[in-house]
Amino acid sequence: MCGRFTKKSSKEDLRKRFGFNDTSEDTLFEPRYNIAPSQEQPVLIVSQDKRIVTMMKWGLVPHWSKDPKIGFKMINARSEGIHEKPSFKTPLRERRCLVLADGFYEWHKPDKKTKIPYYFKLKSNEPFAFAGLWDVWEKDGQTLKTFTIITTTPNQLMEPIHGRMPVILEEKDEAKWLDPEIRKPSDLIPLLKPYASDEMECFRVSTIVNSPKNDVPECLIPAS
Repeated sequence: MCGRFTKKSSKEDLRKRFGFNDTSEDTLFEPRYNIAPSQEQPVLIVSQDKRIVTMMKWGLVPHWSKDPKIGFKMINARSEGIHEKPSFKTPLRERRCLVLADGFYEWHKPDKKTKIPYYFKLKSNEPFAFAGLWDVWEKDGQTLKTFTIITTTPNQLMEPIHGRMPVILEEKDEAKWLDPEIRKPSDLIPLLKPYASDEMECFRVSTIVNSPKNDVPECLIPAS
């Protein structure tokens, strides 16, 4: 799964990397060191043939849902069979997004009582994008935009730590993922694969990251 991530890259670095229309509020790009489910984060979508960044809440609420609390259970979407699941099949065809990040956390659980946090990032230290889906829920005048992060099987770096990992799209595949003209699952599902292990690295970090209240640079200090 993916339950926490970081987005500390500057707006300018993200704009250069992802080429979005530069009309977004600067406040969308404040450094974040411990992003948690139910929080709002900027995601990149295509609207009127332009790449734009907009705020959405992490935890997908399908447009047909009766209760928005379902979002707490929908922070991730498994890539396996995603095109057949009621909550994800329509967003897969029509509402795909890039979730901007530069690292993520996962916890190793050697026993029932122990949780050891690790931080995963690219060796290049460059920002990247998780493959995401989004939806809009409306009821009684309330509008809620939400997203989920797709997960897949672990690569060799992740496997000793956890049995799932978020889908990090290869840069060459991002345009295809965002293309509204592409709607067939058979064209999209092959993109949902583990990222190359040799391009990533990880290290153990402090347990202060265990609490989402701690959104500070110290979350990234390697544990001794």
